[in-house]
Amino acid sequence: MRMGSNLFQKICTRHNINYKDRVLPIIPDQVLTQDATATPIYLQLEAIGIRTIKPFTVSYVDHNTVQVGYRNADDHLYLKGMAGKLGAVYSKPGNGICHQVHLENFARPGQILLGADSHTSMAGAMGMLSIGAGGLDIATAMAGEPFFVTTPKVVGVRLEGALPPWSAGKDVILYLLQQLSVKGGVGKVFEFHGPGVASLSVSDRATICNMGAELGATSSMFPSDGNTGRFLKSFDRHHDWEPLEADTDAEYDESITIDLSGIEPLIALPHSPDNVKKVSDVEGLPLSQVGIGSCTNASYKDLAIVAHMLDGRDVHRDVDLVVSPGSRRTLLKIVETGYLQKLITAGARILENTCGPCNGIGQAPASGGNSLRTYNRNFAGRSGTLDANVYLASPETAVSSAIFGCITDPRKLGEYPSIPIPESFPDNSNMFIPPATDPEGVKIVKGPNIKPIPLGTPLETQMACPVALKTADNITTDHIMPGGAEMLALRSNIPASIPYVFNRIDPEFANTIDSLPHQWIVVGGDNFGQGSSREHAVMAPMSIGMKVVIAKSFARIYRQNLINYGVVPLTFRNPEDYDMIEKGDLVVMEDLINQMKTGKIILFNQTKDCRFETDADFADREQALILAGGLLNYVRSK
Repeated sequence: MRMGSNLFQKICTRHNINYKDRVLPIIPDQVLTQDATATPIYLQLEAIGIRTIKPFTVSYVDHNTVQVGYRNADDHLYLKGMAGKLGAVYSKPGNGICHQVHLENFARPGQILLGADSHTSMAGAMGMLSIGAGGLDIATAMAGEPFFVTTPKVVGVRLEGALPPWSAGKDVILYLLQQLSVKGGVGKVFEFHGPGVASLSVSDRATICNMGAELGATSSMFPSDGNTGRFLKSFDRHHDWEPLEADTDAEYDESITIDLSGIEPLIALPHSPDNVKKVSDVEGLPLSQVGIGSCTNASYKDLAIVAHMLDGRDVHRDVDLVVSPGSRRTLLKIVETGYLQKLITAGARILENTCGPCNGIGQAPASGGNSLRTYNRNFAGRSGTLDANVYLASPETAVSSAIFGCITDPRKLGEYPSIPIPESFPDNSNMFIPPATDPEGVKIVKGPNIKPIPLGTPLETQMACPVALKTADNITTDHIMPGGAEMLALRSNIPASIPYVFNRIDPEFANTIDSLPHQWIVVGGDNFGQGSSREHAVMAPMSIGMKVVIAKSFARIYRQNLINYGVVPLTFRNPEDYDMIEKGDLVVMEDLINQMKTGKIILFNQTKDCRFETDADFADREQALILAGGLLNYVRSK
């Protein structure tokens, strides 16, 4: 007997996508970009020769609005011009963080969103299939080409009960990370269902979907229900709502059940989002900084709870509390309700509505300092201070800790406040610039820091490459190409960013570049390339010769970014072979093109005089991209 459909399958069916195929060709309804990734995207569109963007697109400026020097300002001017010329909406600096702003203004149940940011999955709170991807994939999707993704397994997460007071959506996703790890969601979509869903606000759902990216998940989704409708109505978008949920007899590839009533306040310890403990187990650790905000926890509900609990209290004298609202509409609402005054009166510092400290742009902790943040990542050095210890927790835990000066269980604060959804939010339409009515009349301005995008090279059938670097497990894109204000200023200038390649893994790597041949190999451990979707972590090393990466396993977006730039991602068939290869070894690869067709490539370590097998499980299209030297070459040839 035929079973019902889950939410993922229903959205695929709506878009004429056969979810039983091995690879799904996706034509998105919507696309979002942000300034840290968008400049290369628009340069790529120029290189392809695109004159008009096909899907509805919003170009957000949210990562680096500090604009120290001319570089960021030049990037933003270029993005504004390209959005107007090609047909995208431009979200001005200060309007807010792309995911929060998109949720409030554009996300719609049943549609598909692609975003040039790994946390695009946040829109799944709206009953939307939302997927983060590398910039080159986004560029071709904007050009009207399908986005291809390996068909994910759908994990049904059944929620029962309701969260107890002082537990939040953040604690739910931290619980999942504790159970599954940062690679536990690779190749999967997490679909939340069951009676407990109704007890979670859209803000809680957004936090859970946002940090699904830390599981390595392709996407995370909630149904569209009455809570969704009330959220949309508060933003004067009632016309965009429709009920949409899985059938009661829907099947899932895997199933998890969570009793929300058993979730207590949790905290991720340094330096990984899955290093999770109970707050009560680590209470008392002194803090010098508390940060509340980022796309993960900067909604009206989050800030209202914090302000409510600070009313009549002071931030501890040893703590620097910084608060960054997720959007201008949220900021205007906490002004209107008086919550902003409560935050300021208690001693909080109010930052602009941007990503900011989450990506190491401002508010770096003191040397060796302890910082508790409501953000989504706590990788070593991401905060801007290499030896800082960053902890991740809910706004509830963050505000209690800011009051007491140390990590503190929020249940000590007494009765939990009730924060209803406002009936309306102020308008912010003046922060969006629509596409130009006369695209041909738009003048595109490129500052001196904006350089052409490097292209990959077609695959050679015979190669002998040295191992230039060997890394450990869970290497992030921050390790490969750091974030922060200094690096974001160079996102449009790959040649100038070369000295930063791998410098958090090997500070001397830049000094070896000139001695390397034109092609070389990197060896990695498990989950290589986790974290941000930034394609610069491939573009930059590729431009100086990285041609093959052999790892125990890859993060989804990073693997696709490698293929998109003509770099060959191979996985050890026998993980123990990882120990048989070292930095400096010469690896010989023969008959690569024919071997690739078999799904297995045998490599010869000439230095160690041994052979080892690697998996080369590429779909036909992926093989074509690698042979062409990357997606840009492939599309241009079409």
